[in-house]
Amino acid sequence: MKVLKEFEFDAAHYLPSYNGKCEHLHGHTYRLVVMVDGRPDHEGMVLDFTLLKKLVQERVLAKLDHQLLNDLLPNPSAEHIAMWVWEQLSAVLATPDRRLCEVQVWETRTSGCIYNGEFHKGGTC
Repeated sequence: MKVLKEFEFDAAHYLPSYNGKCEHLHGHTYRLVVMVDGRPDHEGMVLDFTLLKKLVQERVLAKLDHQLLNDLLPNPSAEHIAMWVWEQLSAVLATPDRRLCEVQVWETRTSGCIYNGEFHKGGTC
């Protein structure tokens, strides 16, 4: 069973390795979706949404919101942001009955990245 929570944050970035208008400083209102896969516990929940919100706020949004993402990541593409979010959350969300399953990072309403840990130990959902 999968549960998810959606978040928004505002940040600026530029893509130094890109040849085009995104190589210049610009900003987005990013949409972040965090999905957790697992079995419901004795309370009937895979993960309490309040706990998920707290963890994402402390470990991700506090570091990304209203920041220049290049100060954190050398090439902050949606792909690299998604992998960074995965690294911040995968261990803290892991229990014998649940694990981080997917991170979505949307730069615009129509452009985003979905990452499920395929380049990290543990594989995909």
